[in-house]
Amino acid sequence: MISMEDKYDEGTIQVLEGLEAVRQVPGMYLGETDNGEALHRCIWEVVDNAVDEHLAGYNDLIDVVIKADGSVSVRDYGRGIPVGIHPDKGISTAEVVMTSLHAGGKFDNEAYKVSGGLHGVGVSAVNAVSEWLLMTIHRDGKIWQQEFREGIPQYDVKEIGDSDKTGTTIHFMPDLQFFSNVTEFEYDRMDERLRETSFLNGGLEITLTDEVSGKEKISHKYEGGIAEFVRHLGERAVSIHPEVIRLIGAREDSDGKLVEADIALLWSDAYSEKIQCYTNIIRNRDGGTHMSGLRGSLTRTINTYGNSRELLKKVGNLSGEDIREGLTAVVSIKHPDPSFSSQAKDKLVTSEVQGIVESIVNEKLGEFLEENPTTGRMIIDKAILSSKAREAARKARDLTRRKGVLEGGGLPGKLADCQSRDPSECEIFIVEGDSAGGSAKTGRDRRTQAILPLRGKILNVERQQKHPAKVFQNNEIQTMIRAFGAGVGNRNHDDDEDLGDDAPDSTELDDGYFNPEKLRYSRLIIMTDADIDGAHIRTLILTFFWRYMKDAVTNGNVYIAQPPLYQVSRGRESRYAYSDDERDKHIAELTADKPNAKIGIQRYKGLGEMNPDQLWDTTMDPEERTLLKVSVDDALEADNMFEILMGEDVPARRAFIEKYAMEVTNLDV
Repeated sequence: MISMEDKYDEGTIQVLEGLEAVRQVPGMYLGETDNGEALHRCIWEVVDNAVDEHLAGYNDLIDVVIKADGSVSVRDYGRGIPVGIHPDKGISTAEVVMTSLHAGGKFDNEAYKVSGGLHGVGVSAVNAVSEWLLMTIHRDGKIWQQEFREGIPQYDVKEIGDSDKTGTTIHFMPDLQFFSNVTEFEYDRMDERLRETSFLNGGLEITLTDEVSGKEKISHKYEGGIAEFVRHLGERAVSIHPEVIRLIGAREDSDGKLVEADIALLWSDAYSEKIQCYTNIIRNRDGGTHMSGLRGSLTRTINTYGNSRELLKKVGNLSGEDIREGLTAVVSIKHPDPSFSSQAKDKLVTSEVQGIVESIVNEKLGEFLEENPTTGRMIIDKAILSSKAREAARKARDLTRRKGVLEGGGLPGKLADCQSRDPSECEIFIVEGDSAGGSAKTGRDRRTQAILPLRGKILNVERQQKHPAKVFQNNEIQTMIRAFGAGVGNRNHDDDEDLGDDAPDSTELDDGYFNPEKLRYSRLIIMTDADIDGAHIRTLILTFFWRYMKDAVTNGNVYIAQPPLYQVSRGRESRYAYSDDERDKHIAELTADKPNAKIGIQRYKGLGEMNPDQLWDTTMDPEERTLLKVSVDDALEADNMFEILMGEDVPARRAFIEKYAMEVTNLDV
């Protein structure tokens, strides 16, 4: 028997017309709706359309304004959207652009040779998720206007005046029913993205005005383009050569379409690499074929140059990792028909781009090095020092592994291991101190939960990048490495990608580097005290994970336990609170029938203050606990945060703290 709920026939198939599909599932078109991504994507869609007019040679200014009522307007001074009747639709072309998901001048490469738009489905998606949108067009000596409500036109495009200017203004109010958590436009987020866009389009001026806060209008304009961008990205380090290396070239693909590459390189005394990739001004967070082309050609070109000058006789060929240490690079590709791994365009997958970038870098960088031998020597010397430090770190890492084996089984004595040997059901709690470790060991589920107590604060690995071997000599870090059983050190998977079919299978790797496939536990849970020291220890452990076991983070193996802050009691009834607001809520509920009732409040500052049963009930029981999963949306931004917060640049850290101090409201002093 089939119930009505199980009915599946012609009547259950829903056809969504126009912009209804976007309003039904906005996340599919604009990205995550609960973290501000989709809300701000609305701005980027409109701004990218304005940038397309710049790329086409018709616009050098974009004005973005956050209005006092929370709406946003974006004005460009390009040609203005055509307002005439569309030959196929029978309505104004401007209305077609605003109400059809796949309408625009970017599909036939006639109006736009390359385009930064089409990041989702364009401005029509913005219209769909707007409470209202007002489009104003200056074109053909006239001013034209049309208003939309929830994506529906309120009247036909109409002439409202004369104008000697050209361009388009899109003014919209987002419909907040589609967005949660982040429902207001963030000035800093917008400023960063608009500045980045201006860097990528040398000579394009973008202004930002915030009528909500009353901040002074700012303007971004960089005639030097990505050369200035590279200096900005590497501003906290000292460059080892005076000028940015700029590599510009173009090649035709197999279809005869012209692909342009603009690449800027700058080496510094830093110890990590920063490479940001763009296709038609859209950021590709996960890189892609243009990044692979740059990496491979850098290794070959610099090794060829070093050998030709007999600079590598004592060390042999340098690895790509050593060559790229301290490198800040921006790779900007303009392609008439690029392909990406997803609609979000996080990774470029157009295969021919790799060869095109390799060819341009091999030619242009080779010429630069021949003409600038002093700079070439500086780059080689930097890579040689990196190679020596990496070799010292490898020996220390191998010594740590051998030491574990010689001590019997490789597991540290302080580890209280679990009984199961199935990693998929096992988890390890990394706890602060023997007192908390004792409570955790007694209260745990011995079958699936292991406990690893650490003594005090581990080494700040961010400040040991000059001497990475010291990291592996730290007792607490050695303890974690041996307990996890998966090696240590970030293996460069991008180098593996360059090897194609010859790249090693992750399950077969046994070269000492960290391999998440070999983890003895599927969840690495950091459980520290709910105070400032506990937060610092947690950050130190996260820093170690990111710098030496990055795949554990990107693979989703790292979690943060959430012990309660308070126990609120009235008589025999007790409740746990994980925030000040929850504490106040419990107090109000417990005193609802008797306002003067005596309430006991215990503030937990240490895990050791809880008895084993309490720790199990509140923090370790899989059925009741709250775990925060550590994830990274932008690896480069994560690198930047670790450098600022945990590195040696004190002024940068001070500036960061002063900027965001007002947002921190729950610190225990």
